Amino acid sequence: MIVNKESIIREFLPLIGKMAKDLKVNLPRNVEIDDLIQEGVIALLQAVEKYDPRHGATFKTYVYNRIKGAMIDYLRKFDYLPKNVRQDIKRLDKALSEFYVQHQRLPKYEELAEILNMSVEDIQQIYNELMLKQYMNIDEYLFEVQENSHINFDISSDEDVREQAWKSILYEQLILAINKLDEREQLILSLRFEHELSLKEIAEILGVSESRVSQLLSAILSKLRASIEAERE
Repeated sequence: MIVNKESIIREFLPLIGKMAKDLKVNLPRNVEIDDLIQEGVIALLQAVEKYDPRHGATFKTYVYNRIKGAMIDYLRKFDYLPKNVRQDIKRLDKALSEFYVQHQRLPKYEELAEILNMSVEDIQQIYNELMLKQYMNIDEYLFEVQENSHINFDISSDEDVREQAWKSILYEQLILAINKLDEREQLILSLRFEHELSLKEIAEILGVSESRVSQLLSAILSKLRASIEAERE
């Protein structure tokens, strides 16, 4: 089958640009958005060559995962997060989840700063890093798999039985956790990860600010992760 690669690039370039912009929001200045787009285009062309519909995924789903994976791999090369910052992210994640569940609202930066005994400026920076981590690889964030292990619920492959069983267990845990969320929380997750809307688009639907959506999404994911971890205990 002859594939018009130029046509495919034109079709998917808006998606690549949107994904790059979402990632760029909280990235260091030395990460150029054009570099992310370039990685996405390369991944798109490789996906065209490797796509096999017999594996069960639609072409768009397959391409989306390959583009996102390529951008994430590119960002990992920078390794810009020191160990102490990673630890602070985990502390903030836990505090955010516990506060959100207890008070049914988002904590203010000042409240988080008091809880964690940190400055408001540090809290804001770590909050940004947390949101980036959540977006970069939601599977790794929710299930704490190793960075070189990519769990993917959308694409089937000829993996061994134990790997497929592990994925099935994780998927069931995720579904149970999502079902415990309220309708608004489920809607936000659906708009973001199922319908792939940008934060700006979700903000327009909900009638709130883009930063508010970002904070809500972060709190919901933290709550989701806490629910999954509680099921494992």
